[in-house]
Amino acid sequence: MLRVFNPSGHSASASRPAIVLFFGGGWRNGSWTQFRHHSAHLASRGMVAIAADYRISSKHQSTPFDSVADARDAVKWVRQNAARLGVDPARIAAGGGSAGGHLAAAVAVLGTPEELPAALVLFNPVLDMTIMAALGDRAKEISPIHNIRKPGPPTIIFHGTADTTVPFAQAERFCAEMIRLKARCEVVPAEGEVHAFFNYGRNGGVWYGKTVAAMDVFLTSLGYLPAK
Repeated sequence: MLRVFNPSGHSASASRPAIVLFFGGGWRNGSWTQFRHHSAHLASRGMVAIAADYRISSKHQSTPFDSVADARDAVKWVRQNAARLGVDPARIAAGGGSAGGHLAAAVAVLGTPEELPAALVLFNPVLDMTIMAALGDRAKEISPIHNIRKPGPPTIIFHGTADTTVPFAQAERFCAEMIRLKARCEVVPAEGEVHAFFNYGRNGGVWYGKTVAAMDVFLTSLGYLPAK
């Protein structure tokens, strides 16, 4: 299921930038509602925002490989249906948090041309899947940091420096490799913050506000949002 948040007055005749957002939860749990507020905000700024469901193990006895397949299908479906959605097929970004950030990044490095996002907005994403011991030797197959083969899309990563669930160093390593290949990549550190620091309502919403503001600046620099 894809839940579409449209800007006010939006119509199929428009050609707006879009973003597909994937929730976190360790590929086991979670809900599209994690990015409900982000989606509503981006729609209010003129962008079509899409909160995606995907298979998770608690409901579907699935694996992270299934989740990656769903994420690839989601971006491809949006591009294939861009005309009916009023979306510019050349300006479809992807984003997500934690496991959802992994999915967005995995689509960017593993996807076919029809699946590739044009930009990435990542929140404490899992970028090195070898930390998932249960995946064994196959972990690298869906590990973003192990599959960067060419310059990827412009990317911004928000990550807590005190994150013990997904080490901050993963974001630094991923960005360093992207930059080495001449891609644009920026890590925004949240000093002293732990995993999921960016969520709406967490700690009074301080970091939600900061990360959303920085996300706006990034997307504005790409021409996806109008300048304020």
